[in-house]
Order: sequence, then structure tokens, then C-alpha cells
Amino acid sequence: MFTSNIKRLMEEKQKTFRALEGCGVSRQTISHARQNVGIGDCRLSTLGRIANALEVPVKELFDGEYEPGEKGT
Repeated sequence: MFTSNIKRLMEEKQKTFRALEGCGVSRQTISHARQNVGIGDCRLSTLGRIANALEVPVKELFDGEYEPGEKGT
């Protein structure tokens, strides 16, 4: 399972939802991506936009390892 680091990164970089919405991603999508169960449902392009707004590589948005049998396999 993947764990979302977006909330932590937003706090560290003092970025608000409004700042991230400027990258073309809705508040609802950002909120979903901040949840551990939601980040795995996001498109890579969406994660790329969020990562750009947070000025980090996409891989820093989440932690975890792929586990066979997870949703999306």
C-alpha cells in the first residue's frame, strides 16, 4: 500500500490548497490525493502537477511498495 506524503509536504513547504489549485488540480482531487487510500487512484499526470507545485519529484509524494493483489493489478 502507498502512503501519501502530500499533507506533510504541504505543511513543510507552507503550501495551501489555493496554491496547489494554481497548478490546475481541483481542491477535491488534492484532498483525495492527500489520503493514503486516494493517492493510488490518481493519474500520474495529476501527481506530476502536484509535485511541480510542491517543487519535489513525483516519487516524494508517496511511500510504500507495490503489493500483489492490490486494486489496479
